[in-house]
Amino acid sequence: MSEKDTISIQLVREALLQSCTPGIATDEVLSKVGIDPLLLGSTDARVPATAYARLWRLLARRGDDEFFGMDPRKLKSGSFAFLCRSAMLQSSVAAGVASGLGFLSLILEHLPAQLVRQQSLAEIVLLEDDNDPRRAFTYFTYWMIVHGVACWLAGRRIPILAIELRCSKPDFCDDYQVMFSENLRFDRPRTRMIFSADCLDLPIKRSPEELERFLARAPANILVKYRDPQSLASRIKHDLRHLPAEHWPETEALAQRLCMSASTLRRRLAEEGQTYQGLKDGVRKELAIVWLAEPSISFSEIATRLGFADVSSFYKAFRKWSGSNPGHYRSLILNDTE
Repeated sequence: MSEKDTISIQLVREALLQSCTPGIATDEVLSKVGIDPLLLGSTDARVPATAYARLWRLLARRGDDEFFGMDPRKLKSGSFAFLCRSAMLQSSVAAGVASGLGFLSLILEHLPAQLVRQQSLAEIVLLEDDNDPRRAFTYFTYWMIVHGVACWLAGRRIPILAIELRCSKPDFCDDYQVMFSENLRFDRPRTRMIFSADCLDLPIKRSPEELERFLARAPANILVKYRDPQSLASRIKHDLRHLPAEHWPETEALAQRLCMSASTLRRRLAEEGQTYQGLKDGVRKELAIVWLAEPSISFSEIATRLGFADVSSFYKAFRKWSGSNPGHYRSLILNDTE
């Protein structure tokens, strides 16, 4: 099976954990949605995203809970549709997201949330109690719902700069990094998602017909496509991450290393929807976000590590990537006491 459009069997196990009785009942459910029950014994098996979506819908119908039984209060069948219908009636993405968070805060006992805007950055913060944190799958399922609806309201994908979670890092994280962000931080004082605030000002222009199409395809349409780790773009990004920026090859030199012509390199990247410059910018952004969370690393050192001529050039690039200046982002990411 191609790695594209697939979900790890580990997430299937997580979905079944609180919502399906082990044994024959589990085998029956998996067989109904087209997943071989024997795959549960594998650590690296993958299943089609569409099969995972069917599993989500079947478990929701059987338990009358669209949140896999992970909160004392059920997110009853139809809740997701109601959330979308209410949010799309708002004037802006900010109002739509706030409406959706308000609804989920009323329904779910353990996951109240609020949208906070700070200049060019925004965050959705879970206002949890001081009890033990939920498991990672619970948080990521919540983010999948909220982020998926927000992207639909905005009419475009909203890039996530960082996700912080109160829980410890789970054994399996690959799919979460693909779905949300490479920058996942665990064992933090609070759980929150950070993104650029520019999308919040967009008007909502969704029709009832568009809503019906969105709901008919949910939740498959909010499961981000898996990126093939063997793709050319993934291999190039992996190599760039492990090289100092000053040693990153130019296009011709990279093509030689890969035993192909420069034109073939450009063509193959284009087939994957990528460019070499875009890959370099993407890696610079990932590394900048990680290093900005380390107060001991100065802006000047980050600029040098990323291959910028000076701090000013780094500032301009970071604003282009994130809509925020590095100082504001560092201040937000390090402010864990609010």
